[in-house]
Amino acid sequence: MKIGIDASCWANKRGFGRFTRELLIALLELDEANEYLFFVDSEMNHFDDLPTRAKLITARTEFSAVSAASADGRRSLRDIWAMTREVYKHKVDVFFFPAVYSYFPLLNRTKTVVTVHDLIADHHPELVFPSARSKFFWKMKQSLAFRQADVIATVSEYSKKEIAEYFRVPDARIRIISEAARPVFQPLSTTNGFASVLSKYGLALGESFLLYVGGISPHKNLKTLITAFDRILDAEGGDQPKLVLVGDYENDPFFSAYPELKRLVSDLGLDAKVVFAGYVDDEDLAHLYNAAAMLVFPSFEEGFGLPAVEAMACGTPVAASRAGSLPEILGDAGRYFDPSNVESMAAVIKGLLADKTARGKMRDLGLARSQKFQWKRAAEDAIAIFNELAPK
Repeated sequence: MKIGIDASCWANKRGFGRFTRELLIALLELDEANEYLFFVDSEMNHFDDLPTRAKLITARTEFSAVSAASADGRRSLRDIWAMTREVYKHKVDVFFFPAVYSYFPLLNRTKTVVTVHDLIADHHPELVFPSARSKFFWKMKQSLAFRQADVIATVSEYSKKEIAEYFRVPDARIRIISEAARPVFQPLSTTNGFASVLSKYGLALGESFLLYVGGISPHKNLKTLITAFDRILDAEGGDQPKLVLVGDYENDPFFSAYPELKRLVSDLGLDAKVVFAGYVDDEDLAHLYNAAAMLVFPSFEEGFGLPAVEAMACGTPVAASRAGSLPEILGDAGRYFDPSNVESMAAVIKGLLADKTARGKMRDLGLARSQKFQWKRAAEDAIAIFNELAPK
């Protein structure tokens, strides 16, 4: 069977880029029976970390799919046609979009799988789109993708339920392909280069800090987190923790809350206590997870929440929003708060900071639970979908 895949999200640093990279690598390692064709835009052709086993098909485009999926961007008709034409020329049996963000229409009668990671843009459009124009083009692309998809893939039971209800899609048309942490995310010895890594981010070995990992976007609810952190500092005595926010605030193409958050930090007098770490590579991030008192995940909604699994795999306790998929992913390894209530968030974080025994128990539960999530299993689920759609 010849399987075509839109690999143009490979370079994206957000969750759906990670999903694309890790799943496609796992597919190629596991599946030797099928032929894989990766379709990319002109910019992606310069990346040397694309797997060599897959046949690379490059469309001649003017803009990258990543920039076109940005907060106020869209693909030109010329670029859409370039991608569509390449797929049409190569006559694949099944075509897979790892993210609806980079969807383009297919003209041939290829069986199609489109991955919809979440419905955040549908539930909270005011937190995702900077303009009515960008919202309109997103809805138009999303509608076309749903019409063409033979199977809609998603990443959690929560997202599956939301898609079925919001779009009135039959359950049988939706499949789950989960996510997982990379092997780099594991418990590390504190002698393993910790001091030099922490110093990059203004931290000292043994210094207490709360960690956030993800986008610096409005729907991530960082304004409430910073306000809750300020309440904790007002109530705490002695050594007070810092708050480290990991996420690209300089080059991320999505709608950013960074200017507003930076002003809030200054207004609250927290400049010495809140660290905007920017994008952090996986090796450094594993050290930050291991050194943190806890990961705080305050999102109004998540379709999956990969940092929660990465934190558990490192043995890091997670305090999370009880909204969206996070209770499903964390189970009894997490502690939960109301994301819209500052007092609820502050109380949960403060309680965990004061309870070393609870954090130790969460570490053990998290390490065990993280093993449920494996990229090999995700690849097996994807292959099952492809085989189901294969020409008889």
